[in-house]
Amino acid sequence: MASPPNKDKTINGSGATNSLHVESGSPPQTAPLWKLIAVASIAAGIQFGWALQLSLLTPYSQLLGVPHTWSSFIWLCGPISGMVVQPIVGYYSDRCTSKLGRRRPFILGGAVAVAIAVFLIGFAADIGHAIGDDLSKKTRPRAVAIFVIGFWILDVANNMLQGPCRAFLGDLAAGDDKRTRLGNAFFSFFMAVGSVAGYGAGSYDKIHKVFPFTVTKACDRFCANLKTCFFFSILLLLILTAVALFYVKDEQVTREKSEEDERSAAVACFGDMLGALKGLKKPMWLLMAVTAINWSAWFSYFLYNTDWMGKEVYGGKVGDDAYSRGVEKGAMGLLINSVVLGAMSLAVEPIGRAVGGAKNLWGFVNFILAGGLGMTLYISKVAKHDRLINPRFVGHPSAGVKAGALSFFAVLGIPLAITYSVPFALASIYSSDTGAGQGLSLGVLNLAIVIPQMIVAALSGPWDNVFDGGNLPAFAVGAVAAALSGIMAIFLLPSTKQSEAAKASLAIGGFH
Repeated sequence: MASPPNKDKTINGSGATNSLHVESGSPPQTAPLWKLIAVASIAAGIQFGWALQLSLLTPYSQLLGVPHTWSSFIWLCGPISGMVVQPIVGYYSDRCTSKLGRRRPFILGGAVAVAIAVFLIGFAADIGHAIGDDLSKKTRPRAVAIFVIGFWILDVANNMLQGPCRAFLGDLAAGDDKRTRLGNAFFSFFMAVGSVAGYGAGSYDKIHKVFPFTVTKACDRFCANLKTCFFFSILLLLILTAVALFYVKDEQVTREKSEEDERSAAVACFGDMLGALKGLKKPMWLLMAVTAINWSAWFSYFLYNTDWMGKEVYGGKVGDDAYSRGVEKGAMGLLINSVVLGAMSLAVEPIGRAVGGAKNLWGFVNFILAGGLGMTLYISKVAKHDRLINPRFVGHPSAGVKAGALSFFAVLGIPLAITYSVPFALASIYSSDTGAGQGLSLGVLNLAIVIPQMIVAALSGPWDNVFDGGNLPAFAVGAVAAALSGIMAIFLLPSTKQSEAAKASLAIGGFH
């Protein structure tokens, strides 16, 4: 006798139930380990491009003529797409009835969209020049328009990829806790691999020589390096995606028609989100408040770290050799940051026990974040003093200044590892105490991450312009926010049981 088809029932925010029927007609079984690795490896391709985006695109946008005041507005796409695109893609991928399966259509579409976006960004200067940009002028409006379009497509595509990839790992685990942990561990591992590779590529100033044709009249050495890095990014992502989608089967499902079919995905997704907000208890509201203030500090760092290296540390101006060297050294700093982050991630649980719990650990490392951001003021002052005494330090800061700047990146790897794990763990604990769903609770916490990002992106540029276009005002405000979030975490957040904290330590988040 044939086994009855497996039914995966999902309940939407209105209480309507949908039945998803797996076409294979057999109960789901855990996938072999190599399939988990194949799907998780896509994270390396995603993170390679994301590392380039974090380290090089703010300087590149200014090279095209986007004023420093306005460069932060381009980054509004990240939080907006994270808040809007991820829930909708997740909603539709759960209910997709394609012959390719639930997850593979979105992973394939996201990978192709990333390739298109990266092409537009890398060739923005060349395309803009071809359609009429005057290279003698500081601002190249056509290149800027193409760059912004590519940038926004890239952020949307990254959000299209990540959610379905993680969901696919969950499908392959088929409810097996050990396989689920392994899948997430592999995904995190490949994210680290992609980060190190991306930052390493971005820090190598001769990588454009691999493809000499990338240097053109409209695209100088710095631009050509970015273009070459993006070629490698496209190649890596498409190869990893093709291998995973070709060799790992994604079961097709059918869905019974219900009242939910009459509702749009946006209404259903955000209806659930609003319902979750209404049911939040005080611990989650406090956690969201601390998270929002904490991410106000982090986003200033993500926006301006390499630009700070180019301007304040190396004394360069956008487009000159000193600035390019500073940005490349900043990418090297981000590589070091990723290595420290990975090592620190392994020590989160034992250190948390040693300091009396996850919330205390998060509070303490936020003071490290505050000190690190404050350290940029001193490093910048010493670098400027050196240049005033001897102009040869322009583009060639002293060994002490370079060591201090790279130490800044290394030190911030410690609080970043905690920020990527502890808040999500606390959200899991607080939601389990109230009976709320884990997914919705983490989605609500995401609001506390993306909303301050939008505020910082909107205000930091004009704020910095008041102080002659430098990066230090944003870092100074970030230091204050980090210290405040540390105090709030220690004194306002409820304590958790060690056993619960250990269970929740598997939760992991990120910046995307």
